[in-house]
Amino acid sequence: MSGESGQPQAGPSQAGVDMLHPERNQTRVPGGVIRRVDALGRQSWIQKVLEQVIDSPRQWVTPSEVVPVAVLAVQRYLLEDEPCDMEPKPPLYCFDVTISDGVYQEKCYLDPSLNSLVYKNILKVGIEMRISRVSCIYNEKRVGQGILCIDNVLCGELLESVSLETPFRNSAHQEVPERPLRGGKSHYLPLWNNEDPYGDIWLNNKQPEEHNFNNTKIISLSHLEMTWSNRESFPALLVRILHKSKLQYYGKPNKKMIEPYQTFLEVADSSGTVSVIMWNTLCPEWYKSLHVGLVLLLQDYSVKKSYPFRMQPLPVDPQIKLISTMEICLNIRDPPTNIIIIPEKQVKPEWRLPKLNHRFVTRSELDKMPNNSICDVIGVLVFVGRVQRSKKKDSHEDFWSYRWIHIADGTSEQPFIVELFSTSQPEIFEHIYPMTYFTCTQLKVVKNYAQVPKLLYLTTTNESHIFITGHKGQPYTNDAKVKNFIQWIKAKNDSGEVKNTVMGGYYPYPPVPETFLKYSSSLKVESLLTALSEVKVEIEDLQYREQKRIAIQGIITVIKYVPHSSATESASASETLRNANQPSTSEAARKESQSQEKDGKHHHDDGSGSSQYCRSARASSSPVTKKKIMQTPSGKQIPVPQPETSSQIKGRTPSMPSSSHCQENSSGAFVARARKTISDKWESQLWREKKFGLIDHLHYSQVYPESIPRKFSFEHRHFLSQLFNSQPAKYIPPEGRVPKLDKFKSVRSLGHFELTILGLNHERAIDVAFLPMYSLQDIRTSQVDTLLTCMNYSCVYPQASTATENVTGSRVLAGDIIKAVAKMDRSHVICILDICSLGNNKAEVYLHKIYKPNKTS
Repeated sequence: MSGESGQPQAGPSQAGVDMLHPERNQTRVPGGVIRRVDALGRQSWIQKVLEQVIDSPRQWVTPSEVVPVAVLAVQRYLLEDEPCDMEPKPPLYCFDVTISDGVYQEKCYLDPSLNSLVYKNILKVGIEMRISRVSCIYNEKRVGQGILCIDNVLCGELLESVSLETPFRNSAHQEVPERPLRGGKSHYLPLWNNEDPYGDIWLNNKQPEEHNFNNTKIISLSHLEMTWSNRESFPALLVRILHKSKLQYYGKPNKKMIEPYQTFLEVADSSGTVSVIMWNTLCPEWYKSLHVGLVLLLQDYSVKKSYPFRMQPLPVDPQIKLISTMEICLNIRDPPTNIIIIPEKQVKPEWRLPKLNHRFVTRSELDKMPNNSICDVIGVLVFVGRVQRSKKKDSHEDFWSYRWIHIADGTSEQPFIVELFSTSQPEIFEHIYPMTYFTCTQLKVVKNYAQVPKLLYLTTTNESHIFITGHKGQPYTNDAKVKNFIQWIKAKNDSGEVKNTVMGGYYPYPPVPETFLKYSSSLKVESLLTALSEVKVEIEDLQYREQKRIAIQGIITVIKYVPHSSATESASASETLRNANQPSTSEAARKESQSQEKDGKHHHDDGSGSSQYCRSARASSSPVTKKKIMQTPSGKQIPVPQPETSSQIKGRTPSMPSSSHCQENSSGAFVARARKTISDKWESQLWREKKFGLIDHLHYSQVYPESIPRKFSFEHRHFLSQLFNSQPAKYIPPEGRVPKLDKFKSVRSLGHFELTILGLNHERAIDVAFLPMYSLQDIRTSQVDTLLTCMNYSCVYPQASTATENVTGSRVLAGDIIKAVAKMDRSHVICILDICSLGNNKAEVYLHKIYKPNKTS
């Protein structure tokens, strides 16, 4: 097993450059090179640069010719075992970047001063990159070996395609298992979190094997608990795995642990259940092969007093004793543990090993579940959100990865809402999409019916496990609720019902309480409010896919409604998704952004904007009388005459709308007329007075195409899955023709709003976006008449309503929201903002909630 034997040397590894013997370039030697030209006779730029840096007395060089190279991999690891004179630092993660010049591939070390390019997802796989300065780092413990270091780069655009056929210039770079270029580590970490297994050191080939028990002495857990402190050696344990935790990485600089991982197994026999801790190199060897339900024979383990502050999960059988005074430790040595998976067919009834006992609940039962209770769920995925990240406590570089999902099981009109953190199962977590049968175990109920809106969702725990395929044969398939779900889903499929499923986009959950006092009491932070002068720093400090919530004080001075139009969605969509694995800012989006900034605004929409209307409607340029369509709670539409001013008509710029906005209603009038009945913008007198004298005006109201929830297409499921996952560490060639993002319909019947919040001191302002995600049913039943009420409801389901209903309902609600904001003119408010980074210098700010100061008590 890797990690314990053949430990890498400190400093640059043997995967370096044979600097002292360039004459060896004609042959393969460890750490050596092969001089090569491609089929077109081009020489390798990488080889030229290496020769220049070798001859340089300064050990660094600015290449005489800067040639674009393709980025094939960006891999992360913890740098340790550095010189002792270095000052102690927090965990310092380093990156090895694999590049290709079309002739050779080369793995290079990225100077830590450039780490922010990775954190912001600017330096990523699939892009074109120009390296303007390189250096060489030598391993002083080895003769003539060093590695190429990237000191200065200019990151370019995504490439249409990248060839993976070019060979490595250095044969050591393609050895298996992969080794980082520097430090004493034997493995790479996943790019965006520390919980997932990543790389070729993680084995999954352990199989059950029959064992002859004739000469095996076995001790029960209860007997071991009573006698372990007086024993020097321990008989074997025969146990079943009841729970398996996600991985925990505890690597730190200056701690010489080759593979610093641990995981917890909760195991049981007929006498009790106990925690088993698997340490270090055993984790890569065994973690992916051990599953809940397997029977293990454990030999040559150690026992120690249990850690007093760790909470064990509840036993699957209340009759089984929970042993919390001791823990079983499994190590590669001291002593070297022997683990054997016993095939189920060899398990004897007289062993009385416990069976798994799941706690499945249906969605109709969830409302009655108490807060913090544990349950299992099964259903079909109807919404899968994009992967997001949240910073771990007191850490700038360590993050949790999570996504929001909705699961339907047919017992309720409401889905399960699940906050799905990474469960150390990236092969599932990164490949889930709607219309998939989904099981998740060991979920915790988060419930608060004392707040408005009522809070009810599920979140994963340390022992949660997810399943999407291979349900047949799983131990939970005999559960009555699982069988009922399977019958329901079969009937649903047989009926040919159209699946209204959604994927990706910004998802504003969980909602905050109705009063600021309740909101503040639910937070455990030193500073509750963020000054407007600090917001820019907060946003710029965000890393790729990081999302956090902040509160600011201010005055809403401008609101503009931007209607939705799926046909003319942002021109940047196709550019953004030239490669499904590498979302990026497009040239079109940047040009539009630049032109908007020249006007002092930064407006961008997923749709065509408020100025669009149908060709036939724009034929008339004279003032006309319009009808405002009011909607009663029952859904009845009431026309109300509403004059349209000439200034409103004059301010519009004709353009072609989507076909959905040009459909005729039953009376033959174009739906576009309903869109022009309500003013699209309100601006306060205070803003007119203050906007030209501001110290700073932040523009974050842009809504990028990847932030819009899309109607799911099963045909393009792999494309959408890759799009809404995190950036991969290695380049993955696209499969076939890559579709355009605007091909996938938005599921928001409403457009969005752009609001300007002026600071209380009238010195700074910020533009933010507000995305109400309503179904038409929400409009009818909730009687939304104020912006404050409006923020208590949200939905991600596409509705089977007509284009007439969608446009009419949206415009009515938009008018109500604009009027509600106008009523708050000059009022001091507290705004809860969701700040999000999409990487590549793209950031968004969404208004999540507004509190009036007199409502905080």
